[in-house]
Amino acid sequence: MQQYFPVLKWIKNYNKSLFKKDFSAGVTVGVMLIPQGMAYAMIAGLPPVYGLYAAIFPQIVYALMGTSRKLAVGPVAMDSLLVATALHTMTIIDAEHYISLAIFLALFMGLIQMMLGFLKFGFLVNFLSKPVINGVTSAAAIIIVLSQLNHMLGIELPSSNILHEIIQSLWDNSTDIHRFTTLITLVSILMMFFLKRISRKIPATLILVIVATVLTSLLQWNNVGVKIVGFIPQGLPSIKIQSITVQEVYQLTPMAITLALIAFLEAISIAKSIEQKENNETVAPNQELIALGTANLVGSFFQAYPTTGGFSRTAVNYQSGAKTGIASLISALLVALTLLFFTELFYHLPKAVLGAIILSAVINLIDFKYPLYLWKNNREEFFVLLFTFTITLFLGIKEGILLGAFVSLSLIIYRSSQPHIAVLGRIKGTSLFRNVLRFPKQVETFNGILMIRFDGQLFFGNHSYFKKQINHRIKIHKGPIKYLIVDAGPINYVDATALETLHLWIQDLKQKNIQVMWVKTIGPLRDIFYRNGMIKIIGEKNFFSSLETAINFISGEEISKMEKKISNQSNLKN
Repeated sequence: MQQYFPVLKWIKNYNKSLFKKDFSAGVTVGVMLIPQGMAYAMIAGLPPVYGLYAAIFPQIVYALMGTSRKLAVGPVAMDSLLVATALHTMTIIDAEHYISLAIFLALFMGLIQMMLGFLKFGFLVNFLSKPVINGVTSAAAIIIVLSQLNHMLGIELPSSNILHEIIQSLWDNSTDIHRFTTLITLVSILMMFFLKRISRKIPATLILVIVATVLTSLLQWNNVGVKIVGFIPQGLPSIKIQSITVQEVYQLTPMAITLALIAFLEAISIAKSIEQKENNETVAPNQELIALGTANLVGSFFQAYPTTGGFSRTAVNYQSGAKTGIASLISALLVALTLLFFTELFYHLPKAVLGAIILSAVINLIDFKYPLYLWKNNREEFFVLLFTFTITLFLGIKEGILLGAFVSLSLIIYRSSQPHIAVLGRIKGTSLFRNVLRFPKQVETFNGILMIRFDGQLFFGNHSYFKKQINHRIKIHKGPIKYLIVDAGPINYVDATALETLHLWIQDLKQKNIQVMWVKTIGPLRDIFYRNGMIKIIGEKNFFSSLETAINFISGEEISKMEKKISNQSNLKN
């Protein structure tokens, strides 16, 4: 039970001192979460109250099942935009139908996350490289801000998550911009900026919400065209199972998978960053999948749309001194109390203020330093990031993630198809062997001997390259070659296609009176050679534990029995 409910481990040592810190952090995050949750629901195209629904039960479930004690789970900007993106392409009957699909998406992605967790598929997140994540996140932040222009400018804009479509609709409706709403937006942004500059501990969003709501109520700004949140249903969400068609399930499947992976990626990256700061490893990827999946699954029964760990709220939770998941329970309790007793207080809250809150929250997701770093140090990765960023902006988030991951993996395949190959020589006066191109004056070579190091595994994608490159070096070598020594230290695997190539190639070299020797072959590679009969083609006497030993053998020195045993040891040896 402790594996699936980590709360059972740490609750045993819980005390009053920890509760004080958790209580303080929980209240701080809860206060921040109320306006932020309402704002994020607007990104998803949902009524603001659904942001509060998503802030209750998912938090409670994660507090009990999550392996990170600091991660703050709830509605986030990226997932909210993905929800809007998924539903934007579907035929929606009415507002209730839209809400049902959004809530079902939480159930669907929760089931996928749980399945991946139980099947130990936490490693899947490794296929999304940092340049791809950075490109998608930065582009999504821009789209999120632009998607709120209708609230921040007080105009009607068609729903879209594509850059050029948003800009075109903004141009077409630019004459309808509501100046007073725009002024409220600008003042809200400046107010939050200055309050945060004074102190990060000041609840800037809460102060802004209170001030804006009071002013709107007293001065009746809604009567002069300022759009307000309006009526928010009072009370906790009721248990409700959504009913959708099989065709809609089919349509939502790609986005549900995307959401499941992206949400997990967000949560695990945030949790890991906090873990590194504390130098305390507690986060278990597979259990995180199960915890997040269960949180979304349970949340969907209480009308919550997709949730995950939030960047800004987790940072505030950590900085406020949270020690355990009790802080999340207190945050959820605060949101629940708001729904029970205080929803009427948000009636006059201007939507422009929520738009400003979104802008201030997501603007930090746009990272300029990392692309600049890649431009200076790794141009290939920079162009992967740029490609992902561009695709996300102009085609969509799902397309950006999929195509970005495809390009990133293609780059890996390209690199592995042409690994680095080095001709080696011995550093004079030592037993060290290095690349002759890097140490042209310090190394010595030997007549009739060519030493090669192949820096990669041998498989169907590079077997021809391996053969071609070594044959070329044999051809351009000064003088005849009697011995070809392959430093196999970096080679950790040889597949069936490469084995067949090696078989024919070594036999061809034998006919040319070139003896092939293998040095530093690791145990699993020797097992492969024994299993497939390659050991007979190469010959047991042609395996050595070091380049120095191979050179000494060629010079006529006797090889010890221990050296022979070490060089040829295999679990499959007869």
